[in-house]
Amino acid sequence: MSRPPRLCSCGEKVAHGVRCECQIAATRQRNARHDARRASGSARYPYWWRKARLAYLAAHPYCRMCGNHATVVDHVIPHRGDDSLFENRQNWQPLCAPCHNRIKQRQERQARR
Repeated sequence: MSRPPRLCSCGEKVAHGVRCECQIAATRQRNARHDARRASGSARYPYWWRKARLAYLAAHPYCRMCGNHATVVDHVIPHRGDDSLFENRQNWQPLCAPCHNRIKQRQERQARR
């Protein structure tokens, strides 16, 4: 049994579980505004981190969650500005971008609840 379509705030009829084009456009605009205010990566992360990250990924090339090629060095325990947790290599793990951006972020959101 399928659910009936819903009415979006813009007045369009949208199938259940589907986002309206106006919602997608609003999300893109919001993300663009956020990115415009955000400092560049070189301003957010010190040189030693960029160098250590590359060395860590060379030594640990595979994602800990799925086994694909790792592109992100993730902190097992979120550092939240704590330099000792940020710099502790025992707190690092290699992840691919999809696992970091979906699975790990979902886990952290659930842990905060």
